[in-house]
Formats: sequence, C-alpha cells, structure tokens
Amino acid sequence: MTSHIETLVQQLDGKAEESYDARAELIWIGADAISAVIDGLPSLDGFGQLTAIEVFEEVGDPRCGPALIGLLDSDNRTVREWAAMALASLEIDGAVEPVRRAYRACLERSTPPDWSEPVGIRWALNELGARTPVIPPLTARLRATAAEDAPGWPSTHFAEIVNDLADHTQVILYSQFWRVDAGRTYGVSGLSLDWELDWTAPWGHLVQESRTYSLLEALEAPTGSNIFVAPTWIDRSDLYPER
Repeated sequence: MTSHIETLVQQLDGKAEESYDARAELIWIGADAISAVIDGLPSLDGFGQLTAIEVFEEVGDPRCGPALIGLLDSDNRTVREWAAMALASLEIDGAVEPVRRAYRACLERSTPPDWSEPVGIRWALNELGARTPVIPPLTARLRATAAEDAPGWPSTHFAEIVNDLADHTQVILYSQFWRVDAGRTYGVSGLSLDWELDWTAPWGHLVQESRTYSLLEALEAPTGSNIFVAPTWIDRSDLYPER
C-alpha cells in the first residue's frame, strides 16, 4: 500500500487526467496518505505541488502544516499563494507569522498588491485573524441592506462606496460585479478600463487615482435589484506593514 501511495504522489505531476485521478484516490485514502504526500513534495514541480495542496485541504489533516509553511518559500508564486490560503482554511496553528513573512516578502519583491498572490495572502491573514480590513461606517451600513449571502454590495451604491472608501484613505484595487439569479451567482461585465496604479507614488495620490478610475467604472456599472459589486481595497498599512 505504501508503494502504491508513493506512486500516486508522483502521478500528481502527470498529465491532467492522470493527476486528477491520483488526486482523487489520495483524497479517498485520506489521512493514511498524508505522510507520503508530505515526503514527496520536494520532488514535485509546481503543478504537482499545487495538486498536493488540494489534497491537503480536502483531507484536512493538520500534519501538513509544516509542509505548507515550507511552501511559502517556493519559487512559484502560485504555490506560495495557495499554501498561505490552505494554512488559513485549515486553521493551522503557528501559521500567522510565516504568512506575515510571506506577505512582506511579496512587497519586498515589489509584487503589485493587486496581483493574485498578495490578494490571496491578505485573505489568509484575514481568516487567521491577523488582518482586519478597514470598513468605513457608510460602507458597512450599505452592505447590511443586502441579503446576507449576497456577493458584495448593491451596485446602485457603488459610487457612494467608492467615495466612502477614498474618504477613509483606502485604495480600491479592482471591482467585480455579480448577478444573483435563482440562488446562483454569475459574473457580470462592467466597464472595461485598462488602468494600473503607480505603486511608487505617494499614498494620497494612489487613493485619488483609484477613486477617479473607480468612479468612471461606477458611471457604467450594471444595475438591478439582483446586481452586486465586490470591490477589493487595501489600507496604507497593507503597503507599508509594521515589522
């Protein structure tokens, strides 16, 4: 059985169908497979490690914690991101400081804060209780008017939210629109703006630039009682964290 599990671990690096089948069987085997997956991680490439992370999350065995923390130093940014998010979703003890270091390393590499890796790591810090997003009172109140399971805020309030966040010195990175229909959520296209902030600019300039572009988006935002907007924003402390 041990030999079979080790073979499955190596197959995580295989072609899509082979990898998917190996992933499914390892998840089915469960906790008895975790030690072999951990031992096999160093021999896997990025794709295999990402699939191994999926196995860890599905099985939910806390023994994978140290291995996930080790993956935070990977040369693959997606592996780092997924490892941080898995640490949070599995509520691994001792994960907070390693995830914080991974976020600071992102900034030291000058990774734009709207890229997937820092976004994912900030989410992980939120889930671990190590980061609290700034939610101004008006923004919090407007969200409260929507259904509890709504993916964001009513899009009719988008401009108000933009101004409220900017007035509280928050930088909006991007916004996504969603339509809720018969209990299902669908992505909706908004105004397509090709804009990019200059992260070397002063914080106040970033705030006003993000306000300007987001208000342009608000002018063309899809509306309707079932349309919601989910902006993603950061505080100054996210760009200049304390050590």
